[in-house]
Amino acid sequence: MFKTIINAFKVKDIRKKILLTLLLLFIYRLGCWIPAVGFDPQGITGENGNAMFDLMNMVSGGALSHCSVLALGVTPYITASIVIQLLTIAVPALERLSRSGEDGRRKINLYTRIAALVLALAQSIGIVVGYAGVLDANALWVGAPTWLIGVGVVLILTAGGMFTVWIGERITDLGIGNGTSLLIFVGILASASNSMFEAFRMVGQNISYLWYIALFVVAVIAIFALIAFVDSAERRVPVQYAKQIKGRKMYGGQSTYIPIRVNGSGVMPIILASTFITFPQIIISIVAPQSGAMEWYQKWLGTNSWIYIVLLALLILLFSFFWAKISFDPNDVSKRIQQNGGFIPGIRAGKPTAEYLGKISNRITLFGAMFLAVIALIPSLAFKAIGDATGAGILINAFSATGLMIVVSVALELDKQLEAQMLMRNYKGFLN
Repeated sequence: MFKTIINAFKVKDIRKKILLTLLLLFIYRLGCWIPAVGFDPQGITGENGNAMFDLMNMVSGGALSHCSVLALGVTPYITASIVIQLLTIAVPALERLSRSGEDGRRKINLYTRIAALVLALAQSIGIVVGYAGVLDANALWVGAPTWLIGVGVVLILTAGGMFTVWIGERITDLGIGNGTSLLIFVGILASASNSMFEAFRMVGQNISYLWYIALFVVAVIAIFALIAFVDSAERRVPVQYAKQIKGRKMYGGQSTYIPIRVNGSGVMPIILASTFITFPQIIISIVAPQSGAMEWYQKWLGTNSWIYIVLLALLILLFSFFWAKISFDPNDVSKRIQQNGGFIPGIRAGKPTAEYLGKISNRITLFGAMFLAVIALIPSLAFKAIGDATGAGILINAFSATGLMIVVSVALELDKQLEAQMLMRNYKGFLN
């Protein structure tokens, strides 16, 4: 990948896109350090912090713990994209829009932005309610009512969330790669660097922490290699197209294949499973943060409990098959193959082909789901094996399961896009 980046800088157009992307990412990270007026940072970074925002804090690179104007990050936009994508399958009108070309995609993007705005407003209200005790009246003016400070913070956080969406779209349109993915990528790396810095600081207090750092680095490299290997793995189903004579020309007669990825659903099952488990905790944290229900939920369904580990694994398996059914339809693929005069060698066209593709998809999805479950449970199992009191928890939290998958996936996708753009500019046709 480093060789690809070096070669990309030699091409003027790609170099401009890379520099513009870096500039927009720098602006985003700068906004993550600008404090939002009305918050007391000591209240969040101290004991009054709420664990329900840990994922948001990791994705935004610690912006929430800094009480910054971009504390929401791209979380509202990601959630809105997932919701709209699911509704596209369930609502016929949205499904027709998704298949109506560029105009339909623009309308769906507009609906996604509107949904992101609504979710950003809702999450801002949730943050203000969850941290109502740390609102700083002196940050605005002395004697201001609490509700007015809360309204001001909600507007600031909502505007910051939509500004983050704008930066991501500008990177996608004018830069390199998917803007939203790169913003998450940078945020996770920033969170990991902060955790590593904290771990090295603890080495001065106890030299034994150095062994934890060494083991952590080796484990992360091994996990990265495993994720990259599985992410690029695919089952290639051969397809043969018969020769067809149309007029005076002959078409077809070629062999190709259908790539079915082992981990075609990516990190989505982990995100959906984690959201499904933590959603009740979010509601309880907002409505009754100091109640017995909150203590019971943290005790029996916290990230370090066996019930959480088993439930998370089962939900990842369930959502993996659910997402595979959404992204890969054997009946539709079989129909398109038959319409183009193709067939799978040894399999009859039509329903037998659909059943054959469905059987392959189910087997591969099962393996990919088991892989995701193992990756997702590594932090929780590591906590069980090492123990929270050893100080290794700082390192284990540096990369969550979601963060590991996102970092590797974004890096591989960025490398592919750079190679594709260089190939397109360096290609020499017969006129050259």
